[in-house]
Amino acid sequence: MIDALRDFTSTLPDVLQWVGVIVAAAIPFVESYFGSVIGVLAGINPVVAILAAIVGNVVSMLIFVFSAHGVRSKVRSGKEVKPESPRRAKLRERFDRYGVAGVSLLGQTLLPSQITSAAMVSFGASKNAVILWQVISIIIWGTVFGVLAALGVSVLR
Repeated sequence: MIDALRDFTSTLPDVLQWVGVIVAAAIPFVESYFGSVIGVLAGINPVVAILAAIVGNVVSMLIFVFSAHGVRSKVRSGKEVKPESPRRAKLRERFDRYGVAGVSLLGQTLLPSQITSAAMVSFGASKNAVILWQVISIIIWGTVFGVLAALGVSVLR
């Protein structure tokens, strides 16, 4: 899939290749870290690739957070809480242990930021805190992977 996204981005006109990176980074599991790599491998300036990947991932994450917040608000109004699935219980346990900052920074190693951010909001975490820490995490992960990709490409030349 990464190769297909890189090829898609490479086939766009030079002026629009950053749009391909934004689209790719908005996809869960691709996110800012693989989005920045896709951009660098497609030949885009690493700074532009990293910024585009961050923008795509942040926009996608915001859509998930605001959707989860809206759904939670409607569901919680006057209804009983039903038992959690085992997977959701495991995610809640990690949330309770590490908090919003920990889950945001480390959660991307297990699940996409879109899923972890929506889950945290559904658990009752502050929407603004989730957004803040997810943006910080997206910037860190996208920058690290983009820089590593740029260094790797420069070594291979």
